[in-house]
Amino acid sequence: MDKCVIVSDSFKGTLSSREICQIARQAIGQVFPGCSVRTIPAADGGEGTVDSFVEALGARRVSCTASGPYGEPITAEYAVFGDTAVIEMAATAGLPLVGSRRDPTRTTTYGVGEMLLHAVRREGCRHLLLGLGGSCTTDGGCGCAAALGVKFLDAEGRSFVPTGGSLSRIAAICTDGLDSAFSQADLIAMCDVSIPLCGPNGSAAVFAPQKGASVAQVRLLDEGLQNLSERIRKGLHKEVENLAGAGAGGGMGAGCAAFFGAELRSGTEAILDAAGFSDSLIDTDLVITGEGRVDGQSFRGKLLSSVLRRTQKAGVPVVILAGGIGEGAEAAYECGVIAMAAVNRAGLPAAQLAGRAAEDYRNTILDVLRLIRRGEQLAEREAERKQ
Repeated sequence: MDKCVIVSDSFKGTLSSREICQIARQAIGQVFPGCSVRTIPAADGGEGTVDSFVEALGARRVSCTASGPYGEPITAEYAVFGDTAVIEMAATAGLPLVGSRRDPTRTTTYGVGEMLLHAVRREGCRHLLLGLGGSCTTDGGCGCAAALGVKFLDAEGRSFVPTGGSLSRIAAICTDGLDSAFSQADLIAMCDVSIPLCGPNGSAAVFAPQKGASVAQVRLLDEGLQNLSERIRKGLHKEVENLAGAGAGGGMGAGCAAFFGAELRSGTEAILDAAGFSDSLIDTDLVITGEGRVDGQSFRGKLLSSVLRRTQKAGVPVVILAGGIGEGAEAAYECGVIAMAAVNRAGLPAAQLAGRAAEDYRNTILDVLRLIRRGEQLAEREAERKQ
């Protein structure tokens, strides 16, 4: 084997995608010392997205001061490569930042807008990739928009910065003051959540409880998102409520599309494109990929579906290493996958895997690589016999 590409999602709670790529690189070097290895740690737009770009593209990290979930100043970090910035909304509006103070009626995405502004003004970025995962907010992206110059007016014409609990106060939206430097950049919002903005299957109903919302607060938040959708429809003449990804990031997907004209894309697709994954398949002998659990759902918009669509087109064989393998995983064999292996070698519950996950992954990939190497040796011996 002369060339191998590793592109893996994390095994949540046990191994990060970056750790997986590091282990895989070392294992390949051990069994195939001369093999060229390309690693692409994958993410879906949530936590770890910046790390993925730093690892895959050698992007540099940039720090800035921005507002946290409750308006407090914090230091946030994003990545820059060329004239492109990669920003996680979780850097200033992430759930870990609030600890036990979870209240999506009060938290804001204002700091996200400040990060975007920093990227275009201080770094001169003209292409922006914004990850919408892991938020503690349900403000429809209004805080972010306000930081970038969008004005929200109440019934008396007074300007204010809406949070989730005050979305119902919005009577009008004015985008005339949108920052000129930002308006010249293009924005892609990365999200792998396709829920609508509001309603029984919307952002508040599905995600606000885990952000600390009570039953009454979920109702308040959903009513606010419905009002926001109506104001966007009437004032900005845009229909965003049912866009795929509208409900991502506490409605941030809808806000990005409505206020900034952003494109909503799969986070994994955006990362694979930016990393040049399809081009890296040229002359590649094998792709090794995986995620925490592979089953029938894995081929419906997740990383595996994106990877396999591209490898199948390029005719490159694939091996899947996953934490576990469930019902429906056999569909992978129709997409160019030559083998699958579960990394959970002892069959332990997920809660007991953290301490041994790295070693289990290392041993599993070494087993797979040794089999491939043995196959090559047998093929070489057969070729020599026929000469």
